[in-house]
Amino acid sequence: MAKRLDLVLFWHMHQPDYRDAATGEFLLPWVYLHALKDYSDMAAHFERHPAMRAVVNFVPVLTRQVDDYLAQFASGVFRDPLLRALAVEDPSTLDAHDRAQVLDLCFRANPRTMIEPFAGFARLAELHRRCTADGLDLTGYLSGDYLTDLVTWYHLAWTGETLRQEQPLLRRLLAQGSGYGIEERRALLALVGRELGRVLPRWKALAERGQIELSTTPDCHPLAPLMFDFAAARQAQPRAQLPQAPAYPDGAARVAAHVDRAFVEHEERFGMPPTGTWPAEGALSLKVVSALAARGSRWAASGEAVLMNSLRLRLGEVPVAERAAALYRPYHTEAAPGLRLFFRDDRLSDLIGFDYSRRHSGEAAAQFVSELEAIAENWTGDTPPVVSVMLDGENAWEHFPYNGHYFLDELYRRLSSHPVIRPTTFADLVDREVASEPLPALCAGSWVYGDLATWIGAPEKNRAWDLLVDARAAYLRVADTLPPAQRTEATRRLSICEGSDWFWWFGDYNPQQTIASFDSLFRLHLTRLYESLGQPVPGALSERIHGASAGGEAEGGGSMRRSSAG
Repeated sequence: MAKRLDLVLFWHMHQPDYRDAATGEFLLPWVYLHALKDYSDMAAHFERHPAMRAVVNFVPVLTRQVDDYLAQFASGVFRDPLLRALAVEDPSTLDAHDRAQVLDLCFRANPRTMIEPFAGFARLAELHRRCTADGLDLTGYLSGDYLTDLVTWYHLAWTGETLRQEQPLLRRLLAQGSGYGIEERRALLALVGRELGRVLPRWKALAERGQIELSTTPDCHPLAPLMFDFAAARQAQPRAQLPQAPAYPDGAARVAAHVDRAFVEHEERFGMPPTGTWPAEGALSLKVVSALAARGSRWAASGEAVLMNSLRLRLGEVPVAERAAALYRPYHTEAAPGLRLFFRDDRLSDLIGFDYSRRHSGEAAAQFVSELEAIAENWTGDTPPVVSVMLDGENAWEHFPYNGHYFLDELYRRLSSHPVIRPTTFADLVDREVASEPLPALCAGSWVYGDLATWIGAPEKNRAWDLLVDARAAYLRVADTLPPAQRTEATRRLSICEGSDWFWWFGDYNPQQTIASFDSLFRLHLTRLYESLGQPVPGALSERIHGASAGGEAEGGGSMRRSSAG
């Protein structure tokens, strides 16, 4: 067995911008709900296991929205319908919009782990099901007390297990089950605000004591290889269909702007510049690597299939020993020799993301450790293997009992005391100057199957790109003529429109309700961009992108790794 195996656990925290840029209204609540349940709970695990080390990635577009929620709590004026419903003194005064939002959003949760375990919540869900069965809509008969009980239960279900164990208020409200009055809801609201205020400072403290490396992603999570060149999609898929537009106008400048803002905000927020960068969706190309290196990034990471495509190896057909020899080491390119590239072990990462939620926590943790021990046992390299396990730090946990609490607790306990496995960070590996291999070519791709097809190629994805290209062209025509404040606002809105998430969700493999939400939100962001430019809003933005014909006529109707809850 190798004397040591270097393990990098990498947790990626990201949500796109859910705000209406004109009003500040939050249209979806996933930022504060994931902060309450996942960012808080995961910090607590590291606090309980001080010998455990990992990399945690925060995207600036997410952390700015956390700031926005904190400002709402400070003012007491909420721009999120669920928080307004939780705070309302008399539920009969809820307007039709907020009432509809409560009934729509408060059942967007994993039923098996977040609704059915709670008798009070399950009773409300069953009543709602009966009111909407067989195409009926009898929800208008549901009382104000039903709505306040529902929104209370939804927030209780979105608290992390550590909070439930530590906070007597949560245990009391969970036991109460129904009849949540204004005093109980105000107390819960205050707890939500306090926990949101603690989340990012806790991660900063973990980084300051050297336990966690905090990394960043270009500002609004843009799909950078495609912003440089749509044809990058054809490196992994030569027959990929491309948008009608030949390119994203001045895409290199936009990528540089996203990268620069991310580095500036990261240092301002966390007190130190990031050592490395997780490009949005792990999407790399040589131009992206060069742009990251130019800004000072010392490492970047992507998926295993990107490496195999770059080495011209067929994933799934590579012998185990050859796969291990290729995967478990850092790389560098001639274009950016000072930047180290790390590649995700897809199988181990997906065991956590998709498999272990169905197993006993202790068994799953033990099996994961045994997988690493086998890698160390069979390793024949001159330097210790570097195993990179990377996944979302948000969406897996709603599929685990107790938010993954007992799995992570047992996993961290085993890893932090193991005689061979050394949990570490990418920054530490770079600082130790761990030997890297030259990568003779880099095939553009992402951590999803090693290609870019999740964001381009399908008719609705290409149509979304063409709409964005048109908006970018409008920006370039008039931006220089705008007053500075107006130009700054237009640039902010453009950055939001360039996020990768809007393109991700177009595709019939995703839930129709979620597709519709993101379709509508993307078109709203584009609309607000045109308004900030003082330009007419194209009529195409009133039509659905997903489900529309090639000519743009809207039709009726209508996760791979993300949940329907964002």
